[in-house]
Amino acid sequence: MLQIPFSDATIAPGTVIAWSLRTKNSPRDGKDSSPESASCPSPASSPAPLKSASFNQDKHHLSSEATRSTSEGIASSITVTFEIAGPLDFGALESALLLLVRRHEVLRSEFRRLAGDLNCTALAPESIVLETERVGDFPTGDELHTHLDKTFKSIDTLSWPLFLMGAVVREASATVYLCFDHIVCDGLSMPVVVNELQTAYADLVAERPPQLPPAGSYLIFGDDQRRRYASLGADDERLTYWKDFIRGNGGFFPRFPFDLGVPEDRLYPLVNRALPLLDAPHTDALAAGARASGGSVFTAVLAAAATAQHRFGGPGVYRGLLPISERADEGGGTAGGAPNPWQHSIGWFVNTMPIEFRVAEGGADHAATIARARTAYGELQRHAGIPFVRAWELLAPESFTLHHWPFPVNFFSYIDFRRTPGGRQHPLWKPMLHVWAARGNGISHWFHRTATGLHVNMLHVDTPQAHEISDALHDELARVLREIAGERGTGRPVSIPRPSRTATTVRS
Repeated sequence: MLQIPFSDATIAPGTVIAWSLRTKNSPRDGKDSSPESASCPSPASSPAPLKSASFNQDKHHLSSEATRSTSEGIASSITVTFEIAGPLDFGALESALLLLVRRHEVLRSEFRRLAGDLNCTALAPESIVLETERVGDFPTGDELHTHLDKTFKSIDTLSWPLFLMGAVVREASATVYLCFDHIVCDGLSMPVVVNELQTAYADLVAERPPQLPPAGSYLIFGDDQRRRYASLGADDERLTYWKDFIRGNGGFFPRFPFDLGVPEDRLYPLVNRALPLLDAPHTDALAAGARASGGSVFTAVLAAAATAQHRFGGPGVYRGLLPISERADEGGGTAGGAPNPWQHSIGWFVNTMPIEFRVAEGGADHAATIARARTAYGELQRHAGIPFVRAWELLAPESFTLHHWPFPVNFFSYIDFRRTPGGRQHPLWKPMLHVWAARGNGISHWFHRTATGLHVNMLHVDTPQAHEISDALHDELARVLREIAGERGTGRPVSIPRPSRTATTVRS
């Protein structure tokens, strides 16, 4: 699975078919566009008891409510596409899509804010039906792209349903798409979606009952999380890791250590770019080099990002935020051999945690930096249970009322998509992940490994400084990765620009 901006995607022209989520007792003629009625289609169709939304969902929903009528509205979406070879079996795909919705409670969720807290409930599986619409024929790639781009940007956190489904159908193939609001999913949910739909579709075409693994409910996960941490206080010893980080960092959020040319009280349009880092053979060499230093590709890329910033004039101590999966171990099991209830689930199973470690002097001893990154990550994992949003509320209340991070933050994400459900079939299915956000105030990096190598997707503010810095850091990062992989003669060129640093945020 490759993560790229949708502007880089190439989808062959065809006929667009869309499937809309409805409840059996909802009207078929017209649609009430008010947020209240859209997000809550029918109380009678929601027999399940109310559950507390997760901390991530609550903060996301609150930000959407607060900025809906402002010029800095929080708009974003997560889209996945994949290919089906051969003439499309419409009935099988529609049945697979309906099964997906009925299996995952979060996709049938309604959200209501009661007494200040966000609650949710799931519509009954049997109440859900799909309506099919032939949207139209799109004879050129440009026309198709314009239509889909507009469609994907129409997702609204305050409207129901919270995702869209469709397919671009051709005589001998089809491209299936699903577009989600972040409130119901995360990046690791996308391989789950693709694997489940492809598996169910193949079984249904062969007239077999779909054979799918158990999937836990994110509503149960979120409700349990709220119950466990709602009473957490600022003096709780479980916040010691965060407090230690804040003391060294000088604040809750670790700043991106270079000036991106944005005032701290504004959001800017974002540029979405995807760039290759290493091809498959060089990524294998990187893995070998990382193992020789006692690390992994993940810790090698993290160490390389820290080293690139340091060589570029950044601090000798790397401080950043990392999204951490809450799905338990990647192998799909828990202690005692019990199945992992979340590996095949859809939801926002992400915590965000701070990390800090020192870069080896001079940025040349990669083994030492990788070892420090590995040790720091191990310490992070010991404290990863505390939800980021709750820690933010307790330890930085002065900025918690903001609906975005207060300034450009040092953000690092890494996923090995080969190890996700269905990962071995990705070269055949050709899944693509598209993350979109309208506005922001910083820069984010999503590193990911696929069968073709190591890649990065970047979202950053559209300023000249941000373009210059991101390009130069990318070149330096690729150079450091090649050094770890054992490639020689990759010394730094003298032509790399040196943008001005934010002096108050660069700490060593």
